[in-house]
Amino acid sequence: MRIIFMGTPDFSVPTLRALHAAGHEIIAVYSQPPRRAGRGKQLQPTPVHRAAEGLGLMVRHPASLRDAEAQADFLALEADAAVVVAYGLILPLPVLQAPRLGCFNVHASLLPRWRGAAPIQRSILSGDPVTGITIMQMEQGLDTGPMLARARLQVEDRTSGELHEVLADMGAKLMVDTLADVNHLRPEPQEEREANYAAKIDKGETRLDWHKPAELLERETRAFAPFPGSWFELDGERIKLLRAHVIGVNGAPGTVLDADFTIACGDASLRPVMLQRAGKPAMSAADFLRGKPVPVGTVLR
Repeated sequence: MRIIFMGTPDFSVPTLRALHAAGHEIIAVYSQPPRRAGRGKQLQPTPVHRAAEGLGLMVRHPASLRDAEAQADFLALEADAAVVVAYGLILPLPVLQAPRLGCFNVHASLLPRWRGAAPIQRSILSGDPVTGITIMQMEQGLDTGPMLARARLQVEDRTSGELHEVLADMGAKLMVDTLADVNHLRPEPQEEREANYAAKIDKGETRLDWHKPAELLERETRAFAPFPGSWFELDGERIKLLRAHVIGVNGAPGTVLDADFTIACGDASLRPVMLQRAGKPAMSAADFLRGKPVPVGTVLR
């Protein structure tokens, strides 16, 4: 097929590479414009932009697709399909209708469970036992289009970073399989009553509140790892808690209960496994305590 690929972050790259390897003609790659980053504030292309250039593909990065010129350029490509993976810009109706077969989206949720910007994190926070990938025919609503294919994955004790990597590869394979069978698939409407909005993660959510149950706080550490990271204050320093185990002991919330750094919560306790100090790499709890001992009875903020 003649395909327009539209994506921006690392999550999108496996699908781009898989479509290219499957022999599809990638006639253009759309990605968000380069952003200034790093100490020198130099313009940095997106991960998809870099991957596309490495494959010798044409890259476009309009700031918007709402103006007539950008839409005319898109239409002129005469694509069979557009594949969209975390592109980050709204596709207006003329763009959605331009490809012969329409626009297909790789979404990191078993729709309609989580629509929106942060489905992986919201799935972990809610304690979902299962997540997955949905291939969806796009329409103007937010992740509301009919579903063409789904693949399931057990969440288990994975962090959002770990799920991100697995789901990115799953999405790539499922999209290739879907396009190979697209003429025989029956789109399935989403059940609106089952839909939830996966709002973008606000940094205000990431501070650990020790009055919450330990089970919920453990999910928060996994949902926000590795970025932006759940955190607490110790001696005025912000410490990220990247992974922890629930321990069935009780105490005053926020109090360090033993030499293993077990921290009392509103119900039960958390025992840190991986932590990170500002400007330092992630480290085990044992390594952390060797560098910064925490006396029993310390109250964390």
